[in-house]
Amino acid sequence: MLKSYEAIYEKGQIRWLKEAPHIATAHIIVTILDENPKIIKRRTPPTSLFGKGKVLGDIINPITDEGDWECLK
Repeated sequence: MLKSYEAIYEKGQIRWLKEAPHIATAHIIVTILDENPKIIKRRTPPTSLFGKGKVLGDIINPITDEGDWECLK
């Protein structure tokens, strides 16, 4: 089973942040994370659209009458 451990690599040395692995020898793969990860900003609609939307129907009351549902017959 694979386990992950957090560490900081600094000047050729690895400093474990929490627990260190309890093994004598292991094959390891190191993934370097960006020092300054980009924060993804959530997109929002333009403020000019606020308050201009209109709800035409919902899952309780459909927009059209049941008599108009020809595709269900």
